[in-house]
Amino acid sequence: MKTINTTIFILLNLFFMACSTDKASSEEFIDTEIYFPPLNSSIWETTSIQDLNWNEENLPSLLNFLEEKNTKSFIILFNGKIVVEAYMNDHDASKNWYWASAGKTLTTAVTGIAQEEGIIDINHRVSDYLGEGWTSAPIEKENLITSKNLLAMTSGLNESLGEDVSPGNLQYVADAGNRWAYHNVYVKLQDVISEASNTSWDSYFNTRLKDKIGMNGTWLDMDGLSVYWSNTRSMARFGLLISAGGNWENLQIIPAAFLNDAVNTSQDINKAYGYLWWLNGKDTYQLPQSQFKFNGSLIPNAPKDMYAALGKNDQKIYVVPSKKLVVIRMGDAAENVNFALSNFDDELWAKINDLIQ
Repeated sequence: MKTINTTIFILLNLFFMACSTDKASSEEFIDTEIYFPPLNSSIWETTSIQDLNWNEENLPSLLNFLEEKNTKSFIILFNGKIVVEAYMNDHDASKNWYWASAGKTLTTAVTGIAQEEGIIDINHRVSDYLGEGWTSAPIEKENLITSKNLLAMTSGLNESLGEDVSPGNLQYVADAGNRWAYHNVYVKLQDVISEASNTSWDSYFNTRLKDKIGMNGTWLDMDGLSVYWSNTRSMARFGLLISAGGNWENLQIIPAAFLNDAVNTSQDINKAYGYLWWLNGKDTYQLPQSQFKFNGSLIPNAPKDMYAALGKNDQKIYVVPSKKLVVIRMGDAAENVNFALSNFDDELWAKINDLIQ
């Protein structure tokens, strides 16, 4: 009898241990699921630095560095939840700021959506949508340029003629696909989508992307280019969407396969460039305004799998899949030099590493 009772006791203990283990595993799974803030709400759940076992004593140094470097806002998300959110230099959560070229990646996202809807094909010629004569290149050269070339910065057009993308400023230098050069001609993708959808770029963008993830903001003309302005949390919402593989809760907004292509090397010339996204961890890279190829990683202190949306005056979206991080920085220029000559990204990542490691 004693043996039977002992056996029953052991079996019950094993049962409850199994239940406890299952519960712990389930709770652990839930804790690692990506969090998405509700639409049209100021609610955004947080995770504490202590819960993540980060080095909290290094947070003041990071924030002081950011403030000294003309930052206006800074956010770190872990698995979608806010860990750090700071505003400085006369900025606050309600104010909008420009994305500059970091907003190129919004055009990438919408291009993927338009292709999934079947209204465009990025492998087709731009002139299929805009008609011939949208550049001043010879027609046979213009007809080599596809939407994919615009995404990959391999249009072969002269990037040195300023930001104006009227035909007179879009002049032939090389056959499309044979030369990488950072060029604002990418904005013609917005015209492609507008023509193909028979609606305005703003309307298509709002209904297909902005409204679906609860962003605020608007496109405004700056020096002849359409530039996106929003509050910092809206930039963080977009970064979160990208980090989740184009998914928002149970809705696949950006096709996963297209987004995978977008955040990997898009051509053989500049390994550190996808579809308007900058890629870290490659063995060589090119920079704007240069045909020189540098050896090494784009931002050595950043994780190798990090990819980024980078804009004028140091607007930043960093996405780090291996660490489940999205990092946002908005503000004025950290240093009075362009990205190619600035150490800001590398110095910032040294400070972030001190916090998270």
